Amino acid sequence: MFPSERKQKIVTILAETPAVKVAELSELFQVSEVTIRRYLQELEEAGLLKRTHGGAVSITTASFEPALIEKEEEYLEEKRTIARAALDLISEGDTILLDAGSTTLQLARLLKTSKKQKLTVVTNALNIAWELSFDENIDLILTGGHLRHRTLSAVGPVADNSLQGLYVDKVFLATNSLDVERGLSTPNIYEAQTKQRMIKAGHEIILLADHSKFGRISLGFVCPWTAIHRFITDAGAPAADLARLREQGVEVIVAGRD
Repeated sequence: MFPSERKQKIVTILAETPAVKVAELSELFQVSEVTIRRYLQELEEAGLLKRTHGGAVSITTASFEPALIEKEEEYLEEKRTIARAALDLISEGDTILLDAGSTTLQLARLLKTSKKQKLTVVTNALNIAWELSFDENIDLILTGGHLRHRTLSAVGPVADNSLQGLYVDKVFLATNSLDVERGLSTPNIYEAQTKQRMIKAGHEIILLADHSKFGRISLGFVCPWTAIHRFITDAGAPAADLARLREQGVEVIVAGRD
């Protein structure tokens, strides 16, 4: 099989499955992993795939983002468990920022029924703002920005400029994708930029993400793991990945584990 035929076969495989591994392709084609990595680099440069740690994903996988209404129902109990653990980190009088996301939405719902007083909450999420808008114990600040209807998040220059003028105690960050080597990413580049502004605005950065986000890489890079102080996930998260994150200095909290 000629190199061009192998590369075409890789593209065909990615049309049928969302990801491929270098080791698997090396065995399939009976060539070295160095050769496979070169093929993947050439295909990425041609815009036919996106490389990941140890393999590649299709362009569709890298840029696909489910609607909020779809994400909200997935792994709902895990997200509620993560949100309960996050609530324990919030003290009375805190100034916090809630990023747009289905798990941070669960945290907002818990805040409504908590007895924590004198909280200031900043958010770029329309649905989170609505959840908290009737609670007189919460001083609510909306960033403004360009509304993404798919996620109900406000992003872009208006949101970024608003965040640039703020400083909060804790940022509760959401993400679509996380990889132990590549860090956090999200399909929309404007969303990624707004998340970067959130990170700069916070004294402590706390990531909330369920186990389904592991091993994913999306189009827009958000940050490396060095930017994250605490990571709250559920018991379904891969133990080996959690161990590697702890080695990198991230405090990992597995919600619901005694």
